[in-house]
Amino acid sequence: MPKSKFVDFKAVKAAITMEQVLERYGLLSKFKRSGDRLSGPCPIHKGSNPTQFSVSIEKNVWNCFSECKHGGNVLDFIQKMEDVSILAAANKAIEWFHLDPKEMSADSNQEAEETSEPARNGEVSQPRPAARPAPVQENGAPNKPLQFRLDKLERQHPYLIKERGLTLETIVDFGIGYCAKGMMTDRIAIPINNAEGKVVAYAGRFPGEPPDENIPKYKLPPGFRKSQEIFNLDRAVKEPGPLVIVEGFFDCMKVHQNGWRKVVALMGSTMSATQEELIRKHTNGHSHIVVMLDENEAGKAGREDIACRLSKFCFVKVHTFDTPDDEPEHLFPEDLVEILEGVR
Repeated sequence: MPKSKFVDFKAVKAAITMEQVLERYGLLSKFKRSGDRLSGPCPIHKGSNPTQFSVSIEKNVWNCFSECKHGGNVLDFIQKMEDVSILAAANKAIEWFHLDPKEMSADSNQEAEETSEPARNGEVSQPRPAARPAPVQENGAPNKPLQFRLDKLERQHPYLIKERGLTLETIVDFGIGYCAKGMMTDRIAIPINNAEGKVVAYAGRFPGEPPDENIPKYKLPPGFRKSQEIFNLDRAVKEPGPLVIVEGFFDCMKVHQNGWRKVVALMGSTMSATQEELIRKHTNGHSHIVVMLDENEAGKAGREDIACRLSKFCFVKVHTFDTPDDEPEHLFPEDLVEILEGVR
């Protein structure tokens, strides 16, 4: 079959699955299935750890958390396995899976999905996919910095010290405290800074379990776009070492208190496109990231998606807890040392 120079890469990726590709290489039987995920040793660098390579069936992407320190789609996988250009990988997929070459061909006059690839090993330069566009930003204007601060807060509230185990130093450092009046009355006020270090909102945590199911644990001001900010990013980027990503405010505070100051919170178990772009802006190809979400269903789903996305541009390690529903807030200083020892 003649190899096309103009391939619609998106069409090829949509036509085949990672399961099919793994089966083509005789590898599927070596992988363990758990819900939407396949896991096994990395076939690219010929690893042996049964959890180092993960495939999301739903998203049709893969990620190696070990030596490859990389992830991608089905064509990226074939490219790595065959050590060929992305165009050659696409043509192999068309041939292997008997795809219609006409349906998989892109119009040579359309620039979408194509750009030039530098020649290698004396070969003629061939088209390759264009660089992935920047993530789409959430609609709406950026969160505006507040023109006020909540200064008269009770720092030594029992909920913070006894229930959460925070020291007064940590409480003052993060500027949190019990609010007796105003928009966060009877709640723990938590200032949220933007990447420039300006306060854009206060989150309010009910001190303990709410007595009524209609009372939410957390309260955010109307109009505040949580997906546009990353908690503690403005301070974390100034610290050395790998960046630790957690879910919640108190996870972040406890990890910080236990000795690791380069820690941020997504304020949830998912990462928005804007948050991804913020992380991109403050990292590079040599950066290390440790994704440490809660050990529950939301955390498991979130960490896999986050790892696949961030591993495109830096090294990502996913930490899993041994105990169900465990979370970073419960770690001891020596636990952090052990977790981060291999990525410093």
